Amino acid sequence: MKLLESIKVGNKTLKNSMVMAPMTRSRANINGVISDSTALYYTQRASAGLIISEAINISKQATGSPLTP
Repeated sequence: MKLLESIKVGNKTLKNSMVMAPMTRSRANINGVISDSTALYYTQRASAGLIISEAINISKQATGSPLTP
């Protein structure tokens, strides 16, 4: 398998075999709402391959880091 060749995953065909792992970029405000910079960040990387977006807080009590969505 070559990194830049298309690959089928389930019923989806991906452009290549590259995957961007989930990361917490701390781009949300104090209420956990993302800004335009987050949309721009992922838009700039959209052609790279599969992107697993960043983690989210499942509740106020489960907030592990400040400024996360």
